[in-house]
Amino acid sequence: MLFIAVLISLPGFAIAQKTKGELESKKKKLQEDIQYLNDLLEKTANSKQSSLGRLMTVSKKINLQEEVIETVSKEIDIIQTQINESNDTIGSMEIKLSDLKKEYARMVVDAYKTEKGYNQLSFVFASKDFEQAALRMRYLQEYQIYRHRQALMIDSTSKQIGKKVVVMQATKDEKKQLLESEETEKNALASEKNEQQHIYDQLKGKEKEYRKELKEKEKASQKLDAAIKKLVEEEIRKSNVYAKKNTTNSKSVELKLTPEAQALSQNFENNKGKLPWPVVQGVITRSFGVYSPMPGITMSNDGVDIATSKGAIARSVFDGTVSIVTDDPDPSQGKVVIIKHGEYFTVYIHLNEVFVKAGDKVKTKQTLGTILFDSQNQINDLELEIWKGQNKLDPQEWLFVKD
Repeated sequence: MLFIAVLISLPGFAIAQKTKGELESKKKKLQEDIQYLNDLLEKTANSKQSSLGRLMTVSKKINLQEEVIETVSKEIDIIQTQINESNDTIGSMEIKLSDLKKEYARMVVDAYKTEKGYNQLSFVFASKDFEQAALRMRYLQEYQIYRHRQALMIDSTSKQIGKKVVVMQATKDEKKQLLESEETEKNALASEKNEQQHIYDQLKGKEKEYRKELKEKEKASQKLDAAIKKLVEEEIRKSNVYAKKNTTNSKSVELKLTPEAQALSQNFENNKGKLPWPVVQGVITRSFGVYSPMPGITMSNDGVDIATSKGAIARSVFDGTVSIVTDDPDPSQGKVVIIKHGEYFTVYIHLNEVFVKAGDKVKTKQTLGTILFDSQNQINDLELEIWKGQNKLDPQEWLFVKD
């Protein structure tokens, strides 16, 4: 029975099931993000004008679609491994079953021959003394028990093989469905790439105009970055004055924290990877660092851009104090809100209306304002930046990842 128990427990089966569950959750989240981007694109479909924003959104969909295909492919590999292990297990169990049946058949034949020559009672009474008779009686009893156990093992093994065959068939059906799903996703990917090419072809007719627009955006972004850096630097100086320490060297500004600010800063740091999103629903369309909006053009992003629905609100990702509310750096970028969390700062860019003011204490998920809709590019996105002192951090590493 131990042999059967070992066979039933496939190698790595529990780990494989866990991995499959993780992949399934990831695939579901990716598909939800793709659907959300589809909904956003659908809402701006009435605008026949192709735009860089639309191109970036479709490009993000393509990235997500490729991730879905990769995830499905990994699921198929895991299932194929399970099928192979099931085949090996069933093969081993069938060999064992065959051996059990052969052994049982020999026992039946031997018993028949023995009973034909003499009966069991004669075998017992033919003993030379009582002790030998007791031993022979015990032998006959154990022999009968052994034969019964062999019969039970044969029956149990047969049933286990039947169950394994059913499970393996279900696994094969699952693989078939995944292969069909993979084909569907590949077709969707091809369609997305066709749309991407179509938009790009339309934009190419105005390439000079868009290249000029991108350069202007890059200059505006650099201007905004310098302004935010200056504002953060000024906020650090204010904090240092409050903490009884003045700093005169602007190139190496260090933030001196009060005990209360230190506690808030540590609490913020402890929540890395757990911070709520600054929007109720959205998809990251531009990640932190260098990206390419068009072939041959690279730009840098100091935060993450999160596409969301028109009229959506921005909210604070953590408790803190509003340091600055301004639209002075570049009005075309909308209003900017900077919230201080000890030595950390969160920056919210592309706001339209703002519902907080400098000095306000805000709570996690508190509404800060509405997000500015870019009618030219037909996008509604919020840029979130996270700074530690004057160092920019990747917000994606800090935000909560949904299962």
